[in-house]
Amino acid sequence: MTAALDRQLLDTADAFDSVAHTYDGPQGNNLLIQRMRDITWARIEALLPAGAASLIDIGCGTGIDAQHFAALGHRVLATDWSPAMVERATARGLALAAAGAAGHLRAERVGAHELQLLHPGNDRFDLAYSNFGPLNCVPDLGHTAEQLAALVRPGGYAVFTVIGRWCPWEVAHYARQRRWARARVRFLRQTTPVGMNGHTIWTRYHTPRQFVREWVAARHEWELVSYEGLSTFVPPPYLTAIADQRPTLFDRLVRLDQRTAAWPVFRNAGDHFLVVLRRR
Repeated sequence: MTAALDRQLLDTADAFDSVAHTYDGPQGNNLLIQRMRDITWARIEALLPAGAASLIDIGCGTGIDAQHFAALGHRVLATDWSPAMVERATARGLALAAAGAAGHLRAERVGAHELQLLHPGNDRFDLAYSNFGPLNCVPDLGHTAEQLAALVRPGGYAVFTVIGRWCPWEVAHYARQRRWARARVRFLRQTTPVGMNGHTIWTRYHTPRQFVREWVAARHEWELVSYEGLSTFVPPPYLTAIADQRPTLFDRLVRLDQRTAAWPVFRNAGDHFLVVLRRR
């Protein structure tokens, strides 16, 4: 890894460290985020084997998703590159254990770019997931795909939500403010600095096809099952005021998203997309 890439990864970790103590609030878990989270949970739950499953959460943040699945009785290894996020996810795991939850949550500081540091032995994971764009910060998707293939059992699944390139709401939002450079950010092909809380997140935006192409190109150990758009008609999470102030309009947009999420063209446009892959 070059010094420049190493610096970018450290910048990204610092940015998420800086918001870890408030990330369970509106910045990281408002109404629009929870709507996408509910969809992702449903897709994952439909793919899990009967009984207690073994899951790996890549880019777990504060551990909201990992806590959900552990509370359902599953074994979850939550990983993140941000030490402060891992600390909060660890606290969730301890709270679950203290409450006598049927499942188990353990958190480790491992970035999505260094999954080779994990050694599951003969007990591979039934399913891997990554929610709300951690994989947008990965320098080499092919490397991550190869390393994750060693962790997930053949026939297991991966479910990812990835920040997409085509988000009509975002273009309109920043164009209205005449912030033309910001409106173009998602269309840049290279890794791009995006500000958060006075820090920098280094991000690369993807179309679903480009993401899948890079993911499966390395050793063809993954195959595409499906993908769909998330929040194509519904505004992105930073525009939650629209949902709060115009609930009738919001309900109509939700119904449009539900109807069109998997349609050709529409599934390529949205704040995020959700992709399901199967380990060969």
